[in-house]
Amino acid sequence: MAGLRKPRIGLALGAGGARGWAHIGVIRALQEVGVEPEIVCGSSMGSLIGAAYAGGTLDRIESWAQTLGWRDVLGLMDFTWRGGLIRGEKLFDFFRSRVEDRDIGDLPLPYAAVATELHTGREVWLREGKALDAVRASIAIPGVFAPVLRGSQVLVDGGLVNPVPVSLCRALGADIVIAVDLGWAKIGYYRERAQAVARQKAEENPAWWSRFIGIAESDKEQPAASMPGALEVFLTSIDVMQVRVGRSRLAGEPADVLITPILPDFGMMEFHRAAEAMQEGRAATERTRAVLEHLLGA
Repeated sequence: MAGLRKPRIGLALGAGGARGWAHIGVIRALQEVGVEPEIVCGSSMGSLIGAAYAGGTLDRIESWAQTLGWRDVLGLMDFTWRGGLIRGEKLFDFFRSRVEDRDIGDLPLPYAAVATELHTGREVWLREGKALDAVRASIAIPGVFAPVLRGSQVLVDGGLVNPVPVSLCRALGADIVIAVDLGWAKIGYYRERAQAVARQKAEENPAWWSRFIGIAESDKEQPAASMPGALEVFLTSIDVMQVRVGRSRLAGEPADVLITPILPDFGMMEFHRAAEAMQEGRAATERTRAVLEHLLGA
């Protein structure tokens, strides 16, 4: 339309642990249809991918992530009992050795991350200082990563209060917000379906050790449910909370385009499965292509 200015596109990248690698697939798929966001905001894992994209270093993160094995992931964990299971210093020293850690104000694109102030529960928008310092605060999953001290504040994971930071994107000046919600399939039907498929595959192709015990166990009545481990209970509870909070926030602050990767069987700490997550990120973006084309003329 004549005289209609080009809208500023914002990208809100949501929380979700290792599912966050899907953000890279989303960004690549958007680029392929000519959509280049001008504002980037992230919560938790979304803050890391957002910082890499805003700083022009996404290629390095993408290449590294696809080489990760589970032993590599374990090797980056510096375990502690103070504030969380993992200090996070080893992991972020690794990031700083491979990604230029610039001030947020010096990044090519406007960028901000979300964190939570532990003692007040207040949502904190991190818009200044070193980008990786903001990321470190935003991904501080309670009980897993140690909190971050910032002046008088104790900061933890942004996903506790704003898992999909649409509101932050709009505050930075976005006219149209494309949001990526990684919590869409964490609980409910999708999760149940994924578990059923996994059980079926295990029965059809049992591991070598189960072949020896399977004959004896096959005739036994299996319990309806088994008691999960403490870590599974904790991480799944975080999932439930983020899904509920995210849906509530999105109802009051809806995105213009909502991209929902479906990764129900993806553990929060399974960072070695980056290629799968990226592929689903691309697929989820393709599912919204008609909406993108209608809204943006992409």
